[in-house]
Amino acid sequence: MRILVIDDEKNIRRTMAMALESMEHEVVCASSGAEAFKEIRMAAFDAVFLDLKLHQENGLETLEGILRMAPEAAVVIITAFGSIETAVEAMRLGAFDYLPKPCTPEQVRQLLAKVEKTKRLESRVAALESQLSAEAQEIDLSTDSPLMQRVVDVTFKAANSDATVLLLGESGTGKSVLAKAMHVRSPRRSAGFVTVSCPSLSRELLESELFGHVKGAFTGALLDTQGKVAAAEGGTLFLDEIGDLPLEIQAKLLRLLQEREYERVGETRQRKANVRVISATNRDLELAVRDGRFREDLFYRLNVITIRLPPLRDRYQDLERIAKRQLEFFAQRAGKQFKGFTPAALDAMRSYQWPGNLRELRNLIERAVILGNGDQIDVDDLTEIVQTRAELRLGGKVTLEEIENEHLRRVISNSRTIDEAASLLGVDPATLYRRKKKL
Repeated sequence: MRILVIDDEKNIRRTMAMALESMEHEVVCASSGAEAFKEIRMAAFDAVFLDLKLHQENGLETLEGILRMAPEAAVVIITAFGSIETAVEAMRLGAFDYLPKPCTPEQVRQLLAKVEKTKRLESRVAALESQLSAEAQEIDLSTDSPLMQRVVDVTFKAANSDATVLLLGESGTGKSVLAKAMHVRSPRRSAGFVTVSCPSLSRELLESELFGHVKGAFTGALLDTQGKVAAAEGGTLFLDEIGDLPLEIQAKLLRLLQEREYERVGETRQRKANVRVISATNRDLELAVRDGRFREDLFYRLNVITIRLPPLRDRYQDLERIAKRQLEFFAQRAGKQFKGFTPAALDAMRSYQWPGNLRELRNLIERAVILGNGDQIDVDDLTEIVQTRAELRLGGKVTLEEIENEHLRRVISNSRTIDEAASLLGVDPATLYRRKKKL
């Protein structure tokens, strides 16, 4: 590493430099804060050894200057035994660690090993964050669908509050994406966004996952675990597929929402929680309440603001734009270039009903990019199910009534009012209302 030693005693600078150079580090010495700042302006340093007792200088002010100029450097304070309190204050300001004066070469070696380990971890975290950012698509809520635009408007308004939000919609409609978008636009965006998948674990493990547990609470509980509620402190807790939450845990979740309190498994101590809860489900919670599978009081607690996401088949105006974004994303990852989709491929995708919604579209585009050979995605690059089950395609084997009903449903879904839809279709609003009710 490249190390800067700051001390006003020449012998100490020379001794420290010899010790560090014997460990194969590159060393630069400075006798004052001003001299140190000059060196930092000329080159980057991995670590800085700073004696707080510099002649006629305030060591803490020098520390603050170094941290401003070189925030990536690990600053190690060198202090006499009687100045431990000053060293603690220095660490509070941002110093990495401190060494007693005089210190041995072995103490220096161990501390530098700690610095190196920390820097390796920081480098790995930065690499992982870079990789995740490259692999994760930017959240895009732009839309040409009136139905989806209403969803986006409510999302933006709800984001600025701490209200509990319930997201409803079929599987794959983008509920988790919308929850994340709400978090990044909220005052809690600097804290964590923590997801709990409710159907993924058994009741016992889910309770531990959510609230944490203490050592020995159950077989296999070898260490204390804080849980997702604690991990989301100050941020957002996203409960995915809340409709599958076991009844036994529903009561504890209700308490968390009402009183902002919870207990870890195997512990009697009450803990406070400062989290915003967003939940999502593809189930009919009102039916689950009537059937006794979901607590009515919890339902009303979760149901402060409800946002229903439309299926992809009801926002066909967005299909081509979303497909092109997915194509650009996966093509870049695969190192390929595509100009877009052929008219036949777009026609097949528009005609298909997309029961798996956005998730199915994403998977289809990824597959097409991997297997496609031309400069455009053609219908032959799409999955067989899209090719053969592109329902209600004009000229296909469907009745006029099926085509008419589907056309009515799509126009209604993408119009602001029944009157607007009736005007577009050229029918009386009362007639359209009766047809809508029948459909």
